[in-house]
Amino acid sequence: MKLIDLHVHSNASDGTDTPSEVVALAVKKGLSAIALTDHDTIAGLLEAQTAAAGLPIEIIPGIELSCVYHGEEIHILGLYVDPMDRKFRAETDALKEIRDKRNGEMIRRFQEAGISITLDEVMAGNPDTVITRAHFARILFEKGYVKSMEQAFKKYLDYGGPYCPRKEKITPEHAMKILTDCKASPVLAHPYQYHLGDKKTEELVRYLTDLGLHGLEVYHSSNNQHESGKLKKLAGQYGLFPTGGSDFHGSNKPDIDIGSGRGGLRISALLLDDIKRIRQEKGL
Repeated sequence: MKLIDLHVHSNASDGTDTPSEVVALAVKKGLSAIALTDHDTIAGLLEAQTAAAGLPIEIIPGIELSCVYHGEEIHILGLYVDPMDRKFRAETDALKEIRDKRNGEMIRRFQEAGISITLDEVMAGNPDTVITRAHFARILFEKGYVKSMEQAFKKYLDYGGPYCPRKEKITPEHAMKILTDCKASPVLAHPYQYHLGDKKTEELVRYLTDLGLHGLEVYHSSNNQHESGKLKKLAGQYGLFPTGGSDFHGSNKPDIDIGSGRGGLRISALLLDDIKRIRQEKGL
């Protein structure tokens, strides 16, 4: 059975492997397709596609957008984004500016508190990366301010805390429009990570479906078999295609491996065949 992974990150956002390294690892694992879904950016896509040329793997152009729903951050994946669409690129540039503004403020607050962190250190030699809290956690750990990255998040990187102001977030309506305007397929990522409960999760799915949602991430490293079963049923109820991905981040999430998650994840390429068929039926 051919296997795929439709939720993968590189160091263009908060992963630790370059896009080329991600592709090489996916090929080594025998995957037939991956979706590169870095946070708010497609900066790693060209490198990934170039690295995959001539190899037995398909690179699906993707992105993961953060937005706020009833005060809580949720993530929407975009599969088959159009990297040549000017309006789409302008939107991602604007999202990067929002992150850059927040990150500059975080560095200022850390330095004022006597915690030595610089922008160059956070970028880790990749000036095109979209900086996330994981970048700060890594520096805090490497410099000995914390004993683990997990402790860095708890002690220093809580949203709204003294060192981590909440960055300006877009609305779900805006995120969905960004994706549908460039003919991508919007997918609600890891629905159970928002801890909404079944009733409110269904309300969120219904709300996004009315905005043009195409898919639901049924299979994810954070789900158990029972949860995936419930999400598959929910996807069918609202006419959404099921997707699946490991949410691979390299050594930033060392317990998650590409294609297999935390050990039991196996995503059939038949899901991708269905996605392609449905997109064709929609004229995409």
